Amino acid sequence: MTIAADLHTLTGAYAAHALGEEERQAFERHLAQCPACAQEVREFTATLARLGAAEAVVPPAELKARVLAGIGTVRQLAPATADPDAAGPAGHRLGRSGRRWPALALAASVALAALLGGLAYQQHDRADRAQARATALQQQQARFGALLTAPDARTATATAGSGVGTVVWSESLGRAGFLASGLPALPAGRTYQVWFNDAGTMRPAGLLSASAGSLVLDGPIDGAAGIGVTVEPAGGSPHPTAAPMMLLGFT
Repeated sequence: MTIAADLHTLTGAYAAHALGEEERQAFERHLAQCPACAQEVREFTATLARLGAAEAVVPPAELKARVLAGIGTVRQLAPATADPDAAGPAGHRLGRSGRRWPALALAASVALAALLGGLAYQQHDRADRAQARATALQQQQARFGALLTAPDARTATATAGSGVGTVVWSESLGRAGFLASGLPALPAGRTYQVWFNDAGTMRPAGLLSASAGSLVLDGPIDGAAGIGVTVEPAGGSPHPTAAPMMLLGFT
């Protein structure tokens, strides 16, 4: 790099440990004298730490209890005897009633097999959905990582009460992302919606259902002046139904 201005573009790559040794040393010397870059590095580092949190999918707690409950309904077989009319306990002859036990055990086994088969199907279906969520999360993290490490990546931060929102954008990629932390918890049926601010006209850019999380915004920046965040009905709205609780500019 030949001019000091080049160093200002390395904040995202430095936070992601993506610089070579020579670039890293040069940037760290610059970082000690540039409060703006130091602030961007702190924001990028916090963002990457949140993106690194993985979701875990745990098998449903009731699975073991349901299987054990099903096993408990299986009647045990009587002691086997070569003579169906042999005497049973206390001298009673088993006769035809004794031959009913294998049939009852078979019926119970079939019922248990059906129960276990149903549980296995449910588990398989849940595992498929969990895998789909994990894949989507990995893709989201990869896209956010590419945005963070773009040479011209920039950030802006705003607060709403105790909540904090950070927008990350890259003009060269034409993309932006949003990271939230500590936003007020929403009642059922409500969600946070992020919008591109096109000179005062709000363009839908994505939904954030939780009070903390991140997302790569839908669609290109395409000349937007920044982003806004509103609270909308679950599923989002085509246009804001309330004033933005947070506005961040691409400056």
